[in-house]
Amino acid sequence: MSPPTADPACTVPHALSSLSCVLAVCGFSGAGKTTLIEAVLPALVGRGLAVAVVKHDVHRLEVDRPGKDSDRLFRAGADVFLHGDETFCRLHGKDAAISLERELFLLGRHYDLILVEGYKHTPLPKVWLTGADDAPPPASVSEILAILPRDDQRPPRLLELLDQRLATAQRQTPVWGCILAGGKSRRMGRPKHLIPHADGATWIERLAAELMPLVEGVVVCGAASLPASLAHLPCLPDPPDAAGPLAGILAACRWQPDASWLVTACDLPYCHRQALTWLLEQRRPGVWGVVPRTDRPEPLLAWYDFRAGPLFEDLGRTTELRPSRIAEHPRIGTPNVPSELIPAWRNCNTPADWLENRDQGPQPAASNPR
Repeated sequence: MSPPTADPACTVPHALSSLSCVLAVCGFSGAGKTTLIEAVLPALVGRGLAVAVVKHDVHRLEVDRPGKDSDRLFRAGADVFLHGDETFCRLHGKDAAISLERELFLLGRHYDLILVEGYKHTPLPKVWLTGADDAPPPASVSEILAILPRDDQRPPRLLELLDQRLATAQRQTPVWGCILAGGKSRRMGRPKHLIPHADGATWIERLAAELMPLVEGVVVCGAASLPASLAHLPCLPDPPDAAGPLAGILAACRWQPDASWLVTACDLPYCHRQALTWLLEQRRPGVWGVVPRTDRPEPLLAWYDFRAGPLFEDLGRTTELRPSRIAEHPRIGTPNVPSELIPAWRNCNTPADWLENRDQGPQPAASNPR
């Protein structure tokens, strides 16, 4: 017997599946792949997850009527994109050997979960569905996480497996810290990030010390001079196509597009690790950012998944540059800050603000939730 022929995109690297939760649902024809995916989709979407399905079709794709304008344009050689109440794209089969790799890479930035139907010889984590004869999968099929027989437990077993993998994928996404600095500090009369606490540490030094145990690294966004103790931190200039705090957030998202970001403003001298830990504990699969609420949304002491990057890019292309607008997106969580933690979100803009509250310091550190 000749060896099995690899599916068209069998070189998909593992790094792509780390961008989001990717799982292939495999089995021979008639094993019930489409039926199972259709059965679990309502539950997944009902949990607030953005889900995409990539289907392997060995037959020629027929999705348009001959003679329609879109079909005529496609047959003339163009890739066709249709936009209306629904969006559809029809692409030619160029570069078929890498099409799945490219597709997963792009989808991973916009979806929480990608289910791949078929592609049994592609190096992706997969479940195998047995047919009526309960025959085991071929020895050539690798990375099988579970074998699901044809019974009524298939949907709940797949959902349980997906819950585990979604949680793991989120934990594996690196968390970086971003300190927004470099504003003009007109009302304060001097650079706020360099104002010293009673112990001599500046606001930005204290903030970096609270962040560092919780993140992979810390960057400073904006044109700000740094104390000697923080001279080793990367300083990201504001991009020319944005302004204000939004520019700093965009700079961070563009610098590390595959990271999630714990964003803090430099004028939060009372921010402490307990508040940052609480913030990270609000992460959930399907939530692309956590913008806490005090008496208003607080986007400058918040957490953003890498999927929020495109949302900020969209915001930057509008005339409305307030980062608080991000809280209006349905995939951004807005939990209320516990009353005992609200002081961590209190910013200081004037000398009077600081004189009134400067004795309020950071609270005891909490454990690392990463």
